[in-house]
Amino acid sequence: MTFCRKSLASSIALTTALMASGSQAQMSDDVVRIGYLADMSGTYRDLAGPGGLAALEMAVEDFGGEVNGAPIEIISADDRNSADVGANTVREWLDVQDVDLVAGLVASSVTIAVTKVLEEAGGLGIVSGSAASSITNEHCTPNHIHWVYDTYPLANGTARAVVEQGGDSWFLLTADYAFGHALEEDVTKVVEDNGGEIVGGVHHPFPTSDFSSYILQAQGSGAKIIGLANAGSDTVNAITTASQFGLTQSGQQLAGLLIFLNDVHAMGIDTTQGLLLTTGWYWDMDDASREWAERYYERVGRMPTMVQAGVYSSTQHYLNAMAEVGSDDPEAVKEQMMATPVEDFFSRNGRIREDGRMIHDMYLAQVKAPADSEGEWDVYEILSTIPAEDAFRPLSESQCKLVQN
Repeated sequence: MTFCRKSLASSIALTTALMASGSQAQMSDDVVRIGYLADMSGTYRDLAGPGGLAALEMAVEDFGGEVNGAPIEIISADDRNSADVGANTVREWLDVQDVDLVAGLVASSVTIAVTKVLEEAGGLGIVSGSAASSITNEHCTPNHIHWVYDTYPLANGTARAVVEQGGDSWFLLTADYAFGHALEEDVTKVVEDNGGEIVGGVHHPFPTSDFSSYILQAQGSGAKIIGLANAGSDTVNAITTASQFGLTQSGQQLAGLLIFLNDVHAMGIDTTQGLLLTTGWYWDMDDASREWAERYYERVGRMPTMVQAGVYSSTQHYLNAMAEVGSDDPEAVKEQMMATPVEDFFSRNGRIREDGRMIHDMYLAQVKAPADSEGEWDVYEILSTIPAEDAFRPLSESQCKLVQN
């Protein structure tokens, strides 16, 4: 593992200082700075956005607002789903504002650009919103951790379940950027490995408001399953258009491959009932998840998505590691994070692997029928647990340069 910002001499000096000072803080400028970068106004606003920032603020407040006497400062920026904007913002944060951690990170194209900057500058980032499994595969770096979910368990969960239920012919409607391509690749493999086939597909621009022509192509394909390899408002618009065109009435079924709580809430369970999905977390899973979600609801006015819960979880894990090592040195903090299991209201059986992937249990869920729902946000039934070791891409298949196969 190589963090460019830290030379051998500084590493030796840090180790010596830590041995001499015990648990006393060794913060480089006596302040811990966390930069939250996300889509704050566009397609992914509701699944992460300002709500993710609120979760990060909760994590800092619950931690006490300081690490070993060093106050924690939060800054934020809207990346506008632009890789250039994201990369330039993080470069300025690292070079000028001495940001210790970059959090959030939603659009996969933005994340891939940002992680390259982190690797060049020796920074540290935690990815909570992005889905592309390539982020800890061919695009892995020693400078970032991928926290909540990725396209591999989405395919292993939803696509596998749909094929096993008889949905063996698929048409894929794919967002034309890194996330969509990764999800398309992972779903194709799962469908074909389980005896199904991909009969067609189309790539749509990101973002898209008019899905009419794409839904017509999907209808004309004759596929049993129309797989939506997109997210956020793109998924909502696609499902709404499909409903308007009577797609499901013609015998075809929609498979939402990345569905968030806010999507189901926005469309309503009358429209989405019966939809299968894979999630990394749900607010009504147990007492611990409900307690945190209710505090979040009091603050924000809506229940949190798995991304927003993941922002809190990852921030707390980072701050605990920093307090333990008594330093903001990114390599030392990451090593401590990797050495510590992740067991909290968000993660079950969690740990950070050498490729930077935080693996944890994932869940196959189904949207409830209206008659079964007991409230506005009571929308999922958890059907089964996908164990951490089965959910994510095995290291034996990894292309990550950090993995010794």
